[in-house]
Amino acid sequence: MQSLKPFHTFAVPAQAKNIVEITALEQLQQVWDGCRQENQPVLFLGQGSNVLFLKDFAGTVLINRLMGIEHNEDEQFHYLHVNGGENWHNLVEWSLSQSIGGLENLALIPGCAGSAPVQNIGAYGVEFKDVCDYVDVLDLNQGKQFRLTNAECEFGYRESVFKHKYAQGFIVTAVGLKLAKAWQPVLKYGTLANFDKSAVGFQQIFDEVCAVRRAKLPDPKEFGNAGSFFKNPVISAGHFALLQQEYPNIPNFPQDDGSVKLAAGWLIDQCQLKGYQIGGAAVHQNQALVLVNKGDATASDIVELAHHVRQSVAAKFDVYLSPEVRFIGELGEVNAEQAIS
Repeated sequence: MQSLKPFHTFAVPAQAKNIVEITALEQLQQVWDGCRQENQPVLFLGQGSNVLFLKDFAGTVLINRLMGIEHNEDEQFHYLHVNGGENWHNLVEWSLSQSIGGLENLALIPGCAGSAPVQNIGAYGVEFKDVCDYVDVLDLNQGKQFRLTNAECEFGYRESVFKHKYAQGFIVTAVGLKLAKAWQPVLKYGTLANFDKSAVGFQQIFDEVCAVRRAKLPDPKEFGNAGSFFKNPVISAGHFALLQQEYPNIPNFPQDDGSVKLAAGWLIDQCQLKGYQIGGAAVHQNQALVLVNKGDATASDIVELAHHVRQSVAAKFDVYLSPEVRFIGELGEVNAEQAIS
């Protein structure tokens, strides 16, 4: 068994039978075929920034280290072909260094490029789907590569086809990004709304997003965590109207279909849970949306804490939070919402 602690940001004690760092598609196919012959479960990891290991993993963990960025352009767009193992934040920094705007709102999101479409990562009014041109996928059972268009990825809020149809036996090998040369700032959320749309540049937005995230979010090297633990819940307009009567200042983000997205961090904060601790796991003091490992947390501490947070918010607001973090059991991913219910 090998320790998984260095390979995931929650840093809870967990082991795997084997851990292999993948640097080439041929190597990936070879290792996959070997695991299939031995009937061994396989788990793909990027930077392990969005997972919680509930138990030791009974198979092989493949770490995506497929690197490389290619840049092409035409009169209207920049096109980036990014291999799946590239660090997402480094990609954002690189794009800005090339005077390519469009990714600045997505700064400091942990993880790698290959994980971005799976979760349809998003922050400050921009989601991966807004910049995605295509996603390259390897079907390991057939040994064939194919390309999905943006529409074929079936993106939703922290949702994609990669959590369903292409969840087992498929890996994202690269993503294609399409960024308009006629750059327009997105200033809908938080302190970005204070900027003058006609005067702001993408570097200013990047700097502000980084400053806000660093102030709120703990460094995983100091306290193990997986960033935002819960998704922002989406509720019906009727439910929201009732809540707004009782809480006039409730932050809200109306959606195109008439539903309303709420800020999970605000809901947790209203339950006065910042700093609340079970075992070695705690709700972060500065950002209630983040659960942290204070050094010796077990997976069960984190699950118990998440359960307590979910129940507290449900009792106060009749809103049930779902984890954004993926829960990994002995044989693979398990239903995270069921695990904390």
